[in-house]
Amino acid sequence: MTVHPDSARILDPNHCSLEAFQTADAAMRRCLDLARTAARTDLSVLVLGESGTGKTLLARAIHNSSKRMGRSFVSFNAAALSDTLLDSQLFGHEKGAFTGADKRLKGKFELADGGTLFIDEIADLSQVAQAKILRAVEYGEFERLGGEKLQTADVRLISATHLPLGTFTRSERFRKDLFYRISGITLILPPLRERPADLRALIGAEIALAGRQQGKTIVGLDKKAADALLAYDWPGNLRELKRVIHVAVAIAESDVIPVEAVLFQPLEETRPPGEMRETGGPPPDEDLRLRTMERRHIRVVLARSRGNKRQAARALGISRSTLDRKLSA
Repeated sequence: MTVHPDSARILDPNHCSLEAFQTADAAMRRCLDLARTAARTDLSVLVLGESGTGKTLLARAIHNSSKRMGRSFVSFNAAALSDTLLDSQLFGHEKGAFTGADKRLKGKFELADGGTLFIDEIADLSQVAQAKILRAVEYGEFERLGGEKLQTADVRLISATHLPLGTFTRSERFRKDLFYRISGITLILPPLRERPADLRALIGAEIALAGRQQGKTIVGLDKKAADALLAYDWPGNLRELKRVIHVAVAIAESDVIPVEAVLFQPLEETRPPGEMRETGGPPPDEDLRLRTMERRHIRVVLARSRGNKRQAARALGISRSTLDRKLSA
């Protein structure tokens, strides 16, 4: 597989716009078309997608393509914060509001005044925080922690969660009135395993970026390395792709990446494809069709075989032609 760095566009996380995105995938095109519509409005946006699919990047691109592009883009991750800390982070606090509050601090809503506030993992917010955000979004009003004066801010809200839409809407922990307020336009980012038409270009773009950052010239991958990358299921999506490629470029001793440099160690423990969870089964929106699960298993075996299709077919107990047919189905 040859790399053409000049044709691969690297998205700058801080300055990218929606026009910088390129895709050959139909689902991704639909997502980007709807994102362009969102950028022309001031409606709230909810971005759904697995971890690592690029939700923050898409949110920033919407902001950079909107009429608010010259104002602040403020990002906030709502996961695993206490109510007090979350309250302080979102709405600010007055001096003396709590132990250690030695000065007044502006919160994310105030900092995003006139611009965009991106709240990632919004499904993790407590009920108390949800009620305060609902008020701030609906009326543009809030109070700093420990303060009595009403503050105002003109904020365009973009939210995100890794939860599938069905799970998110059925959650008893999340207020339905807030859900309807934040989901003016809902965007669904497809996982990388469902974007095979984009995979070659994404690999090429990441190799070009890694080469520039590491001061190395990489012209391509050997066949086994390319086969392993294209067959892999990418449970960590774009974030995992970046890690694997940057490590491979670092390991490569020539201008061609060998299969030995392609390391798929996950950053965190993951379940094998299709394994049931201890809580009583798979999530309701998971694709459990036999054909899908079979293809995932084949890709895992092929990746473990370093892209060697003959070896993978032998391990699976099928012929090479059957393997090719099942991969292309």
